Amino acid sequence: MIQVMTWIDTHCHLDAPELAHDVAAVRERARQAGVQHCVIPAVAVAHFGAVRQLAYRFGDSYALGIHPLCAPQAGAQDLAELERALAEQAGDPRLVAVGEIGLDFFVPELKTPAMRTHQEALYRAQLRLASRHGLPVILHVRRSADRLLKHLRELCPPGGWRGVAHAFNGSAQQAQAFVALGFKLGFGGALTFEAARQLRLLASTLPLDALVLETDSPDIPPWWLYRTAAQRAQGQPQGRNEPIELPRIAAELAGLRGLSMDALAAQLADNAVLAFPKLAALLAPVADTGSAL
Repeated sequence: MIQVMTWIDTHCHLDAPELAHDVAAVRERARQAGVQHCVIPAVAVAHFGAVRQLAYRFGDSYALGIHPLCAPQAGAQDLAELERALAEQAGDPRLVAVGEIGLDFFVPELKTPAMRTHQEALYRAQLRLASRHGLPVILHVRRSADRLLKHLRELCPPGGWRGVAHAFNGSAQQAQAFVALGFKLGFGGALTFEAARQLRLLASTLPLDALVLETDSPDIPPWWLYRTAAQRAQGQPQGRNEPIELPRIAAELAGLRGLSMDALAAQLADNAVLAFPKLAALLAPVADTGSAL
């Protein structure tokens, strides 16, 4: 068990254009706040080099995959490039997963029968690659939990799945199904909204060893950064979500569950390592120092 108070942001897009002009300062602010490690998932082939470079620059880790929002532009050549990258970087200790992959049945242009079929073919191909390379997966779950689960069951590797159902917002039954398949459930800024009663109930009552925390920076801001469309129209800018927000999101979760921050940090760090086993070696130097944040 990791003994120091280590916060791990299991999903943040440090390669996003919103963070490009000051990404080093963004990462340092988070580190000073106790966010010791970030997992940086790619969303398209064009991002593969950037997420790897950022992971090495900041001592973090990365994942390679094709996001369902990028499905309209993705085809056989993209899958071939993903397969090549996974093979070439198979020994890279900082490559911890295939992701962000999944299905999105919320965006209108992705809901047509043809695009749903294309998304599912892309998703299944990436699941097969993850299985072949023995890597966990990072799942994009939006109005698509049951279909995601169907394909996971059909393609389950002999050793089972590992990974994270990112930004989970499904039912208790769906949560239990993902956990039964070996996944952790990613919670972030959305759980900080008091109106998100079902999500907060899940965060409060699911087994603690099923949860990991994430920011999805720069997306899904917590309530203290969020501005409504009306507020933005009045000139109030939307706050920029960064990994530095993770400890404050953690404090919300600790309050919901009646836990100390120390206890929560220790359990969530262990959960992240179970989701992404390669993190154990990357976090070992932190644990060995005995320093507390």
